[in-house]
Amino acid sequence: MKKLYALRGATCCLNDKQDISDQTCTLYDELLARNVLAESDVVSILFSMTPDLDALNPAAALRTAGRAEDRALFAVQEAVVKGSLERVIRVLIHCYCDEGSVPVHVYRNGAEVLRPDRT
Repeated sequence: MKKLYALRGATCCLNDKQDISDQTCTLYDELLARNVLAESDVVSILFSMTPDLDALNPAAALRTAGRAEDRALFAVQEAVVKGSLERVIRVLIHCYCDEGSVPVHVYRNGAEVLRPDRT
C-alpha cells in the first residue's frame, strides 16, 4: 500500500541559466533515485530560491529538461534573512511511497550545511 510523503532537498548554484538547470535536474534525479521513485509517484513539486537567483525559474528548468511531465510545479522566492546561505534552491516533493518507507532527503553542492543531520 502507498502513502503520501514529502521529500526535502536543496542545492547551491550559480546565478546562471545553465547551472540552475543542471543543479535543479541533478537534485530532482537524485531524490527520485535515492527514494526509488518513478515520476508517476510524484504528485507535486514546490521550489524556493534565494533572491540572488534570478536567471531561471527551477520549475521551468525541470519542465524544459523533459522531467516532471504533467506534475504540478510551483516556485517561490525565499524570505530575505540576514546571514542565511546564498544561491540556494530548495525543493519539496509530495509523492507516494510504500507505507513504512523512510524518506531520504538530499542536500548537495554546498547546501549540506542547511541540514547536517540529513547528510
